[in-house]
Amino acid sequence: MDVLSSRVLLRPSDPVRSRRFYADTLGLAVYREFGPEDDPGVVYFLGQGFLEVAGRSDAPATGGTLSIWLQVRDVGREEERLRQAGVTVLREPRLEPWGLIEMWIADPDGHRIVLVEVPSGHPLRRDPR
Repeated sequence: MDVLSSRVLLRPSDPVRSRRFYADTLGLAVYREFGPEDDPGVVYFLGQGFLEVAGRSDAPATGGTLSIWLQVRDVGREEERLRQAGVTVLREPRLEPWGLIEMWIADPDGHRIVLVEVPSGHPLRRDPR
């Protein structure tokens, strides 16, 4: 398989609320919009990947098993900013046994978003690949 591009597809229960969360609360940059002006699908940049928020799900908002992993520069700073914005923090930042600092938050449908900070000195910072 020769994968040329990829993205996570998210079908929210309330598209307007989810677009507001990902654009305004998290501050993700828009890669492109498509579809009708009054209810567009939006694709956001996720570092080297993409998140597409489009369509609607009639399934109950439970969060399910989907998790979105986002590496950030400073988890502590993001925690403060997101708490002030009223974002649900599922788990406080903590240093994991594998050496990364992780904090878990939830999007409006309860999907877990893992915010990750790679501390200086961690092997990921020294990997020459």
